[in-house]
Amino acid sequence: MKITFDFEKPLADLQQQIDKIKQVEEKTKVDMSATLNELQQKFDDTKNQVYSNLTGWQKVQISRHPERPYTLQYIELMCDDFIELHGDRTFGDDKAIIGGWGSVNGQTAMFIGHQKGRNTKDRQYRNFGMANPEGYRKALRLMKMAEKFNKPIITLIDTPGAFPGLEAEERGQGEAIARNLMEMAVLKVPVICVIIGEGASGGAIGIGIGDKVYMLEHTWYSVISPESCSSILWRSWDYKERAAEVLKLTSSEMFKNKLIDGIIKEPLGGAHQDPIAMATTLKEQLIKDLSDFKERNIDEVVNERINKFCSMGVVVEEEPVTNEPVNE
Repeated sequence: MKITFDFEKPLADLQQQIDKIKQVEEKTKVDMSATLNELQQKFDDTKNQVYSNLTGWQKVQISRHPERPYTLQYIELMCDDFIELHGDRTFGDDKAIIGGWGSVNGQTAMFIGHQKGRNTKDRQYRNFGMANPEGYRKALRLMKMAEKFNKPIITLIDTPGAFPGLEAEERGQGEAIARNLMEMAVLKVPVICVIIGEGASGGAIGIGIGDKVYMLEHTWYSVISPESCSSILWRSWDYKERAAEVLKLTSSEMFKNKLIDGIIKEPLGGAHQDPIAMATTLKEQLIKDLSDFKERNIDEVVNERINKFCSMGVVVEEEPVTNEPVNE
């Protein structure tokens, strides 16, 4: 078992004990099954306890696990076939956002998602999952293509944010994201969005306006990362754990505040523990939703989508209180 985080140390210690006893048993040929069973039970109980009581910061850490499945892996595991499409037809092809036609259980859909890299070279190639304006324009081009052919859209969100470089701003980063929000709100096809890892700021919401918005269990979705929030409020990254709590960025908090439509459970320990099982669970949810949307009137779907997002964060102003006497 590969241990990455401090809160997983008790599991690492138990796994080390189990491995040592297995080695002794193999070397001495002495039956130690009773001890192994006892340790394995303790390991399972500890694992359940650890992952059932994760803090906001710990969930942020799991969402960034280097072995966590990314968009292309989910597509490979879920789709019968996939044809990737490239370019925004204006500037270039952003490698941080991928998209194309995929078939799930015989249903063709347009898949769009952020893509990170597994090694240093691939991370640089994918720009660490941080899209430039042409990435969002490519995404919009593919969405409009899906609308033209009356096919549903599925977006997989996993980004630390839109690329903040000067050249991205010069090419209209804010405008590209804003246009996506406007266009996605009125697309005449069903849109399903899933946060599969990090969901940071405009970089995430740029492909996150959907009829159904889900979060995997150990993901986060927020206007700002805990580190950036900490550096702004406390002038230091040392308060990132506190920031993660007050931002209410976990899937349970987001669902409680009615900002997402559901939580998709992950395998115990996170999606990286069993990517195949995670992809199977996600695929089942997508098949169910795609089937439900087939029976619905698209105009009603679009109106519900608009109303859902318009109702978020509404402030109701009360009438000002005056001390003037009331004339009878």
